[in-house]
Amino acid sequence: MPRPLPAPATTALITMELQQGVVGDCASMPALREAALDRGVLNNCGLLAKAARTHGIPVVHAVVSWRADRRGTSTNTPLLAALSKNPEQMLEGTLAVEPITELGDTSGDLLSQRSHGLTPFTGTNLDATLRTLGVTTLLACGVSLNVGVLGLCLTAADLGYEIVLCSDATVALPIQYGEQVIDNTISLLGTVTTSQTVLDHWG
Repeated sequence: MPRPLPAPATTALITMELQQGVVGDCASMPALREAALDRGVLNNCGLLAKAARTHGIPVVHAVVSWRADRRGTSTNTPLLAALSKNPEQMLEGTLAVEPITELGDTSGDLLSQRSHGLTPFTGTNLDATLRTLGVTTLLACGVSLNVGVLGLCLTAADLGYEIVLCSDATVALPIQYGEQVIDNTISLLGTVTTSQTVLDHWG
């Protein structure tokens, strides 16, 4: 039996690292940006964000920013070690950490910032913020299915949230791997749907 789609009253839209330095104009991984553009991921994330605001659904941006001296940022993984070699990587106060333009006006949205790790819940205010809002369902979008979005969904499941993922509002490299993650892992954690289905459901 299909699982229910997210009800506005208890749902929050969580965007994962939809920032200029990740998939925007100054992306540090151009291949990821190109994949997101080619598949319409950024546009679909923007449509979800705008619809969520219209329906009074909280929009929470899970973002990353680093200090120039890297204090508070561990490079304990191969990915973080490689990224840290770029002195301009996601520096706080720069264009790189700003939201992508496709998200529209984010001034009224909520922010969950981290300077460490790879996923949005560990060591941040995200869980506490969601619980104070009465949120029980997370509609996830953003990048990428390789690490960040997958980690978001796994931890959210551990914390007791219902999870909904729009398959056309996220991506991985290679693209086929992302499809396998959705089919073989995300589908075991929650509801997999499309952005248009959610938009139609919200009316």
